[in-house]
Amino acid sequence: MTVQVVIEGRRLEVERIPADRTGAPELVFLHEGLGSVSLWRDFPARVARATGCPATLYSRHGCGGSDLLREARPVRYMHDEARALEELLTELRIENPILVGHSDGGSIAVIHAGTYGRVRGMVLLAPHVFVEDISVASIADAKIRFETTDLPQGLARHHRDAASTFWGWNNIWLDAEFRRWNIEEYLPKITCPMLVIQGLDDEYGTMAQVRAIERQAGGAVEVMEVAECGHSPHRDQMEAVLGGIARFVGGIVGNKLEGGGV
Repeated sequence: MTVQVVIEGRRLEVERIPADRTGAPELVFLHEGLGSVSLWRDFPARVARATGCPATLYSRHGCGGSDLLREARPVRYMHDEARALEELLTELRIENPILVGHSDGGSIAVIHAGTYGRVRGMVLLAPHVFVEDISVASIADAKIRFETTDLPQGLARHHRDAASTFWGWNNIWLDAEFRRWNIEEYLPKITCPMLVIQGLDDEYGTMAQVRAIERQAGGAVEVMEVAECGHSPHRDQMEAVLGGIARFVGGIVGNKLEGGGV
């Protein structure tokens, strides 16, 4: 079911997937910088079926079918999105969720969990906790592709205003001030278990991101390195990633679900 929810005065596109079992924690999916509800495709539904958990996914302000971006994003835009996520969880009455974040969405999950603390577990797909040269180089290349290929047409299938969405993301990541962006300070405050999934051929980040999380997190961190996989593990190696998430979520909920464990 897709609905519109007003958060911080902006309408957000939200999709809810019901649970197969009662008493299961909610999975909340946080998309990448150019992502949206539709760009997740059927992955959230498959994770929901594999775990028995309900799922919520939404398009952030400026993405998908949500309200358009009217101003440039600031350096701390992911901090702003973590605050909006907290309001969304309150509005939807989601308690102690398991956050599933991809790229920017993983970073937002880190900020949120390190700030508000009411998270039962986290799955981070190719997250960033600081800026690497490889990220900047690939994002600069994306700018060229947006200007010279059919990338705008592809994005237009998933966003109300593909140009606004793209430049809102691309401009801030290439801003000189953004090179100092770093969210490692939040990691020691996160005590819930984490599964960090990283493609070994990721064109936007390296294992240095994973090692920083593993070294500094306040709770248990499980790492899943995925071969022949780029920046989108859930698309490049869906079955392996789906299995890893199902096992991780099953370890969190154990046999507490009505009718048995996941």
